Amino acid sequence: MIEPLINLNSDDHFMREALRQARKAAHQDEVPIGAVIVHEGQVIARAWNQVETLKDATAHAEMLALTQAESAMGDWRLNECDLYVTKEPCPMCAGAIVHCRIRRVIFGCPDPKGGAAGGFWNLLQAPNLNHRCEITSGVLGDETVAILKQFFAEARARKTSGLTHTKGLTDGTISG
Repeated sequence: MIEPLINLNSDDHFMREALRQARKAAHQDEVPIGAVIVHEGQVIARAWNQVETLKDATAHAEMLALTQAESAMGDWRLNECDLYVTKEPCPMCAGAIVHCRIRRVIFGCPDPKGGAAGGFWNLLQAPNLNHRCEITSGVLGDETVAILKQFFAEARARKTSGLTHTKGLTDGTISG
């Protein structure tokens, strides 16, 4: 049997969609984090960080994607859904993920200073909570780190040159 060139149900495939969402965030001068939620092999929610755009500290990619997925499923329980996010979820997002009962969380790069999926804490698998998520880390990790590094390097360059605002990545690509 011949394997397809692209496995449309692979972690890499869905993480690439999350990376597309992260690029949208960067183009809006938002921290480039993207998220998608998958149910039965289909993307049911897509989101990127919109904290600055919406002037809402809770408008993280994961939170926005959870709201979309709940609407798509017609229920707040997302126990048969998987979340793909470019960076390890923060404690706020991890709490919402557990409460929504996401089955599996797949992320690109860890956040050792504030991540809540094993980086600093592990709220997604806390034994005293009513739900625990399966965790897969490091999916397309180099690419997810690269987009964040590029974004923050450009932000520092703008700050030192006196520019206060430009839109996103210079050429729309991820560099290593």
